[in-house]
Amino acid sequence: MTINIGFIGPGIMGGPMALNLMKGGHKLWVYARRPAAAQTLVAAGATACASPAEVAKHSDVIFTIVADTPDVESVIFGEQGIAMQARPGTVIVDMSTISPTATKSIAERLARQRVEMLDAPVSGGETGAINGTLSIMVGGKPLIFERIKPLFECMGKNIVHIGDNGAGQVAKACNQIVVAVTIEAVAEALTFARKNGADPAKVREALMGGFAGSKIMEVHGKRMLDNDFKPGFKVGLHQKDMRIVMETAHQLGVALPAAALVTQHLNALMGTGDANLDSAAVVKVIERMSGMGGK
Repeated sequence: MTINIGFIGPGIMGGPMALNLMKGGHKLWVYARRPAAAQTLVAAGATACASPAEVAKHSDVIFTIVADTPDVESVIFGEQGIAMQARPGTVIVDMSTISPTATKSIAERLARQRVEMLDAPVSGGETGAINGTLSIMVGGKPLIFERIKPLFECMGKNIVHIGDNGAGQVAKACNQIVVAVTIEAVAEALTFARKNGADPAKVREALMGGFAGSKIMEVHGKRMLDNDFKPGFKVGLHQKDMRIVMETAHQLGVALPAAALVTQHLNALMGTGDANLDSAAVVKVIERMSGMGGK
């Protein structure tokens, strides 16, 4: 069945995700703060809108994927936001990575308008977005999840309903903790190998065959060896995600010492103007701290 779908935020991740929804046979109404970002979708048959409110006017389900918590709040509740035109029964699916606490509040506000919400952040990077193989972590009502699941299947392969609103964002925060701390571990290991005069490429090859092997060792380890930090996931976005992790941990009184350490290393990269590098560039911080010049 064809569904009128709204999509807000067709960026590096959102663009290919929206295109996969269109490939699934659905009509798309799209809004981008920079109209050029929507050009590929418009060329494929999507209708460009002047505001999130206009998207809502034409859509039964609206996907959002924007940078941070304030951006989601603005897109939904701001001037010419979704809430101005969303009809009762509309479903808003936020696929951004934002605060779990804020997500619960947004869902409660929308419920007063009889508008449903799912939080459905993703993991898998640009490649996963293009290939439709994302991991999607979903919070919200089970019945609404089942209703939207066929649309998720256009964009991802590992689709898990975690729990109530906010639970998807909790799962994404857990994902970012594991990814960040593992990047830190790989960076430390390869730097340790180099400092000891061992070939870090051979060390990585050996480690890939044992318990230390991981997707991070495979992908980010290779980037570190090649000094290739073309972004798959930018330092600036990873730092934002870890800020959310640490703020939430502070609210709950949860100790996350390893996450705190790597957050500081991401902060250091921000301070040296490296926000647009891939987060594998954490190795540059470790190398500089080890007297290796960050090269």
